[in-house]
Amino acid sequence: MGKNLGIALDLGTSGIRGQAVDMDSGAVHSTCLSLFHPLPGANVMDHLHFALDFGESSATGILRAAVNKIIQGLDVPVHNVVRVAVCGNPIQLSLFQGLSIKDLAYAGSRKLSTTKTFVPDRDGMILHGDQLPGLHLPDRCRVIIPPSVSHAVGADALAMILQSDLLHQKNTVLVTDYGTNAEMALCHGGRIITASAAAGPALEGQHLSCGMPAAPGAMTGLDARPGKGYRTSVLDNGMLPVQGPYINLERPGPVTGERRTIKGVTGAGLVAVLFEAIRAGHIRLPRILTPDTRLHIGNNLYIDEADLMAAGRAIGAIRAGHLTLCHEAGIGYGQIETMYMAGATGLYLNPLKAGHIGLLPSGATSIVQTGNTSLKMARDLVLDREKLGRMQDAARRLRPDHCMLASSEVFKKIYLLELAFWTEGMPMDRYRSLLARYGLEDIPLQNAPPRVRQETREHRHSGPGVTVIENIGQVVYRSFPGCTGCGACEEICPNIALTVKDEKTGPLLSLDQARCAGAACKRCERACTESVMTLDTFFGG
Repeated sequence: MGKNLGIALDLGTSGIRGQAVDMDSGAVHSTCLSLFHPLPGANVMDHLHFALDFGESSATGILRAAVNKIIQGLDVPVHNVVRVAVCGNPIQLSLFQGLSIKDLAYAGSRKLSTTKTFVPDRDGMILHGDQLPGLHLPDRCRVIIPPSVSHAVGADALAMILQSDLLHQKNTVLVTDYGTNAEMALCHGGRIITASAAAGPALEGQHLSCGMPAAPGAMTGLDARPGKGYRTSVLDNGMLPVQGPYINLERPGPVTGERRTIKGVTGAGLVAVLFEAIRAGHIRLPRILTPDTRLHIGNNLYIDEADLMAAGRAIGAIRAGHLTLCHEAGIGYGQIETMYMAGATGLYLNPLKAGHIGLLPSGATSIVQTGNTSLKMARDLVLDREKLGRMQDAARRLRPDHCMLASSEVFKKIYLLELAFWTEGMPMDRYRSLLARYGLEDIPLQNAPPRVRQETREHRHSGPGVTVIENIGQVVYRSFPGCTGCGACEEICPNIALTVKDEKTGPLLSLDQARCAGAACKRCERACTESVMTLDTFFGG
């Protein structure tokens, strides 16, 4: 390992991923990732509301403290770090920098103008380490922040577009980052239309009964083996998929004779399970038909009907987004020729299985899996900071059309069809007939299987490999006068974020902010038998 080190950071909505890079050789020394985002909430809007409600400086402090944990987990001498590059969506990058995010709470320039909201400069920039208080970096270290394209299109979307070379494509091309916010862009006839679908965290392996993000021990794939059951794929310590144990979807039980164990299921693994279960008749939407209405992926690991619904909402949001972009471009879904699959989920998804359940355009003849384009862009900036200028030029030239799905009547109609398909079992024939009634293009059937190319794989490491941080956030303790310690709030918490402890002075509640679903949930408040517990109390400093 050389004396000069760089760190690439991807501030994702569901977690943070960092890589230590040898500046001399370009080799990746180590990777560190978190299983959760340090701020409460399941999506970027939850993070925005938390920052606005409880203080942007507080949210910045929490985020920088989490980045410190990631840097520490990389196991490198910090005094040798000379360059850090950070990529992410506008909310994450702004909080990291300490910029105001009030303007990001509004959609469109008209609202910004009428409310006279200040819009900070989100062009690319290079900062000194000491310009980011609370971040444990040497003063001589330079921190590179890539630019946003516009109010609605951030550095992560720009990275996705550039890493897919969308600006130079001559065919009709669609790129999608299969994450919580599901950024997507369609290139057709020299026009690039972008959008972002609020898919939720299911496809990143979060907020599932036994889910986890892509990390060592996570199940990413499943294949039927006649007479043997189902052979799993599991990530090894180098983040590469290898053969895992056999499982039986219909019943739980330990798997003997296998060295590798499954710790949880990723979004890619979830998609593979759904495909195989639907094909085998274990799922007839919206129900799981096994004896205990669960799909078992090992001992004490399973997917239940709540997970099925979460997956359906995510898949439905993405397909509805794809169809809406096609409508905006004036083309049919079958006219998309090439599909780029971005993000960790996009890297590990089986494209053929993903296509069968609605995550890919059925007519695409070529599929390219590009992986985590945000982290890849950060790594490129670490090794060549001159690329920042080229990114800035591209951002200024791009100025793409942005389709606000939340206000699109076409998206609303299609997403309602998706919900009916996934949560009510509406037949696909009925779905397609309603598309025609709405005057929208049909979903063509898959003809020949597409060509698949994996453009990038996770790096082999020259150092310790991959470190996973489970406790990335802050744990806050509070007591509430009148609390009886009944535990109803703890029991109902969907993410095991809340714990009740008996102390001499009375019940003491602890909240792991990173696991908490935030203000959008508040099941704990509603479950309080004495109506004395308030979730906001845990966030007030």
